[in-house]
Amino acid sequence: MMLAYDAAQILDIAGPLQILSSALTSDGHPAYSVELVAVEPGPVSTTSGLVLRADRAISDVTSADLAALDILMVTGGFGSRAAMEDERVLAFVRKAAAPACRVVSICTGAIILAAAGLLDGRRATTHWAYAPTMRKGFPAVTVEEDAIYVRDGKFWTSAGVTAGMDLALALIEEDLGRDAALTIARHHVMYLMRPGGQSQFSAQLAAQRVADTRLSRVCAFVIDNPRADLSVPALAARAAMSERSFARHFADETGITPAQFVERARLDEACRRLAGSDLSLDAVSADAGFGAAERMRRAFIRHLGVTPGRYRERFRTARRDPAPSNQGISNNAYLHSSL
Repeated sequence: MMLAYDAAQILDIAGPLQILSSALTSDGHPAYSVELVAVEPGPVSTTSGLVLRADRAISDVTSADLAALDILMVTGGFGSRAAMEDERVLAFVRKAAAPACRVVSICTGAIILAAAGLLDGRRATTHWAYAPTMRKGFPAVTVEEDAIYVRDGKFWTSAGVTAGMDLALALIEEDLGRDAALTIARHHVMYLMRPGGQSQFSAQLAAQRVADTRLSRVCAFVIDNPRADLSVPALAARAAMSERSFARHFADETGITPAQFVERARLDEACRRLAGSDLSLDAVSADAGFGAAERMRRAFIRHLGVTPGRYRERFRTARRDPAPSNQGISNNAYLHSSL
């Protein structure tokens, strides 16, 4: 059951529901029965301009329905701000979450779960752009803004938009096994099971926020030259700024320190090389600017929650393995993206 509201993000709804509705049991029957509910039945506006239709009003959902509820999903979108202040929504979320086997949020739907008091004392994630807002508004929640999705008990929260589809695949893997999830991922030409710890943040995303042309040139240089001297003195000189002024303005523009940006850029480069080459870990670490492989390993553990070797196993790019002509993508088609 997916709870929607006006000004929802259409992919936050359609993405996970499409993935779940594609899952079949071993005897060929749909594994999940999906339903869209809202405060009122009928049209639900989305930020794309398209309109979806809710099957039922939340007031029409009976106690018997909730007793049989496996997964409660709460969508995200710009409308989440209004929804989190609607007591009808919060009351339904609390009521439905109690018997549900799993409670799931997509993107900013996590803010609604937090407003309902369901995430207090728990770990959770949301879209990276809203993580600071969630952390400030709900200090009892441990916000992990890097994660694609986070599972804490029966509560699953995901990052923005397509991360909801990753979470849906993880639900299918738990219920039906990895082979079933792989089949659906291949059918939808998707990333295969991005782990919850994979970062939803990249240096490129931070660079997109930069308006100061001096700093944008520095960001581009860092991304293109991960092996260069990327110390604050060197970067400040490139920007023709004092070190103190450079560090302050850089953090204001990107939201992170120069050192953090450099590490993210090197991490991005290492991820690309691990996924697309057979280079040794030592060679990848050197090419990405980390130097010693142990330094790269620590960065992977810190940001992605996996070792470089484990990352390579999950996200190796397609090898053109022989496959029947009706299969559009090989079993090894693991692609990498920062989001």
